[in-house]
Amino acid sequence: MRFLAVFAVPLVSAIALLPAWAAGPDPKAARPRAGTVATSPIANPLPQPATTEEPPPLPSADSVDPSRFGGRQPDAAYGAYQRGLYKTAYNLALVRAKNGDPAAQTLVAEILSRGLGVPVNAAEAARWYQRAAEQGVPEAQFQYALMLLDGRYVKKDVKEAHALMQAAAEAGNTLAQFNFAQLLVSEDPSEAGLARAVGYYERAAAAGLADAQYAMAQIYANGSGGRRRDDVRARSLLLMAARQNYDTAQIDLGQWLIEGRGGERDLEAGFNWTKIAADGGNVAARNRLAKLYMAGIGVEPDTNLAAAWYIVARRAGLIDPEMEDFLDGLTEEEMKQALQKANRLP
Repeated sequence: MRFLAVFAVPLVSAIALLPAWAAGPDPKAARPRAGTVATSPIANPLPQPATTEEPPPLPSADSVDPSRFGGRQPDAAYGAYQRGLYKTAYNLALVRAKNGDPAAQTLVAEILSRGLGVPVNAAEAARWYQRAAEQGVPEAQFQYALMLLDGRYVKKDVKEAHALMQAAAEAGNTLAQFNFAQLLVSEDPSEAGLARAVGYYERAAAAGLADAQYAMAQIYANGSGGRRRDDVRARSLLLMAARQNYDTAQIDLGQWLIEGRGGERDLEAGFNWTKIAADGGNVAARNRLAKLYMAGIGVEPDTNLAAAWYIVARRAGLIDPEMEDFLDGLTEEEMKQALQKANRLP
């Protein structure tokens, strides 16, 4: 299980924030593979974030929500931040932060944590997040809770992290809601623990967070966490997450459409969602797409593309005995053409 974080600096690295009970999954198994929604119960491998490796783009004037920094904006400092004048924003906000302004404290912490116009200083960012968190800023509570779970820049304190994450979640911070649900399940992976987490997953899903939508899809698909099995609702949630480019949801949705689970069968749509995930680089989707081309499901059969997509998946480390047999049956010329095609695939 991983935690989602807003800022992509080491202090909130999703992998680094894993407690000892959930360290280091195999990269190829970083998310539940397609089909697990339909057949397996929800355990620790709840949804994994789609964006934890690459840092997010720097904020733009249109994308920054001033409410993230507390009840009121830090005036000129926030305006400078919004325009990308980060060093100016830092200098202006620091004065107000030292005077106890929680919004300015949160802004200073963000600038330091991301190294915007100043060197990254995670330890100093932690101190400012802590001060703002103590004054009830949900964004600061969330970020400081992550740091308390991590324990690299502040003394690890899971109990305090739990309290702060819950406070931020109750205040409506969507990422905190999802992460607090993850925390609850990690603390108690039983059905009772999942039942306590469901409400937070549900609120984050309603706010549009793809990870939470996928979590709720699993919950309804398995009839767990105190919810009755509801394939129609699960499929709807898969669609919501898939539309946000959540690749595991795209794979599962493709399979459900092909199987007719939770609604009418639509082979072509199922193929298309699988291909979107494959084009995006998902290894399992590439293998599944190869099988769809091989069998002609939702698309005209194409031996060349079937082989090519499997070759791409195999290069990433996925070995499928069925597809290995398929390759063994190709002629030397067919294999040559498949290799050429694979080299041109994304």
